[in-house]
Amino acid sequence: MSHPWYASAEIVQRGQTLYDQQIRAQVEPQHAGDFLILDVETGDYEIDAEDVQALQRAKAKHPDGAFYITGCEFC
Repeated sequence: MSHPWYASAEIVQRGQTLYDQQIRAQVEPQHAGDFLILDVETGDYEIDAEDVQALQRAKAKHPDGAFYITGCEFC
């Protein structure tokens, strides 16, 4: 997902780091099969079984957010 302030690779790197360090322990394994949308600037995230639903909620909170999107297949 492109963003005016971040390259896609930077969003992925920042998102994965935030997920690994701050979020993983809070969401695994209870959200297996869900999608996680993470704003890499704020650390806010949304989880839903439907990726579009989670993204819409995340964009409602942070319209200009830089979002990292991952599925919880590893949960």
